[in-house]
Amino acid sequence: MSHIQSAAFPSTSWIPYLFLALLALYVGSRVIYNLFLSPLSSIPGPWYAAVSNLWMTTHVLRLQQCKTNHALFETYGPVVRVGPNKVIFKDLSAMRSVYSTHKFDKSSWYKGLLTNENDHAMTTLDHASHAIRRKGYAPHYVPANIAMFQPEANDYTNELLKGLDRFNGQVVDCLSLFRHYMVDMIITSSYGYRQGSIKKWFSGEEDPMSNAIADFPKRGLIRSAIPTWFWDLLCQIPVRRWRLLCDSDRIMGEFVGARVYDMRAQVNAEKLHEVEKVPLLQRLLGYKYTSTNENMPDHDIISELMGHMIAGSDTTSNTLSYMFWELSRRPDVMIKLQNELDAVMPDSRAIPDISTLQKLPYLNAFLNEGLRVYSAVPSPLERVVPPSSKGSPSDDCFDLMGYALPPGTIVSTQGWSMHHDAAVFHSPDTFLPDRWLESCNNPTNLSKMAQYMMPFGAGARICGGKNLAHMMLRIAIASVVRNFNVVAPAETNATSMDIKDSFVIFPAAMECKLAFHPR
Repeated sequence: MSHIQSAAFPSTSWIPYLFLALLALYVGSRVIYNLFLSPLSSIPGPWYAAVSNLWMTTHVLRLQQCKTNHALFETYGPVVRVGPNKVIFKDLSAMRSVYSTHKFDKSSWYKGLLTNENDHAMTTLDHASHAIRRKGYAPHYVPANIAMFQPEANDYTNELLKGLDRFNGQVVDCLSLFRHYMVDMIITSSYGYRQGSIKKWFSGEEDPMSNAIADFPKRGLIRSAIPTWFWDLLCQIPVRRWRLLCDSDRIMGEFVGARVYDMRAQVNAEKLHEVEKVPLLQRLLGYKYTSTNENMPDHDIISELMGHMIAGSDTTSNTLSYMFWELSRRPDVMIKLQNELDAVMPDSRAIPDISTLQKLPYLNAFLNEGLRVYSAVPSPLERVVPPSSKGSPSDDCFDLMGYALPPGTIVSTQGWSMHHDAAVFHSPDTFLPDRWLESCNNPTNLSKMAQYMMPFGAGARICGGKNLAHMMLRIAIASVVRNFNVVAPAETNATSMDIKDSFVIFPAAMECKLAFHPR
């Protein structure tokens, strides 16, 4: 009987072997295609990067993507293939072509930065949708409007100075301190609302909002590198600190939602009056999408405002921390800054008008060098080669420095490599504010350096809040340097401050401990 059954139902033990053989055939064919037959096969780069995105993903998760890319440029030249369908480049004309002239759409990588599970200006991939969003917030960030918020900026800066007075030279974690400082300013500018974040920091009180903002870039990095189902699974891990990181989007969403619904109620009750200084939220409540002539819905407003909080807080605060760390190990630079500031700030606590600070040569040189070396977003800004409307397949390709890239190819450059180009910036790894003053006698060189700077991105998608960032950097640097000498304890050194990037830079030690001694 068993013999009859065996004949009627043949063994299926060979099926797993067939599956493995087919899988091996598929993988082998993909490897051969990527290495030898792909339109990108002529582009230099490591062969293992051409085979799979896995190699680069490991560097992304190890928080060293921008440095890895820079090393590839030094090995292979200004155009490098870093994935089966990804190419990075380091060239000024190519940067202008991709980001300004052709205005390529963003890659899907940015969807890892969704807020409230919804798009905001940074995550809208196509240029047209972004332009509609940008019209709603752009008027808020013009220099004249940002200058109206200097009184609030001065208030928070004076709170910062008073808190440092009380610490009287004790070591503080600047990364956390300046984040709370910037959170206060972003919230005031966005909602006309005082969060009291910096007061909470000095009193030792926890501020969930500031912590959520700090967690969000890391959350976005992990989400963009792994499948959604795996991310959902990871978020079930019952570790409090990890769950807070996973919940950072929800924490911010609840805070912003409360502000939106509160102001919406005031608008409906006609309790808001015409004023010259309008917070960003009030602008967005009155903004109509040009494509539909309908008001921007609340869920879009919430997502947009969350995006602005994230983009404006950790970025500026991390760059500030690195700048003050540089001052701690460069007393020559600190003395030059103090001499210039002493002349315009005879009363050390009277903060000059922003128009005065913008005219200080050495402060400007220090700021330029700080943004060059410690650009908050040094990572690749991915764009996608679009299909052509010309018809023939050859016309569809985009010419990138002599290489024909087919539609769908992901291309990018990064601020880290543009700012560390030795052909433009001599001794690129050295912090030299004077390079910007020396170049004043050589306008051609100054112009070239300025063209290679992209601390806020490039082209049509450049950071909308750069004017606010510039104002806060100038006010904070001028006020703190005028009143304090900056000293680093032994634990804060080149190793602890080694740059890691989760799209936004931060120190390897996850903190920046410095002491501020009253002058």
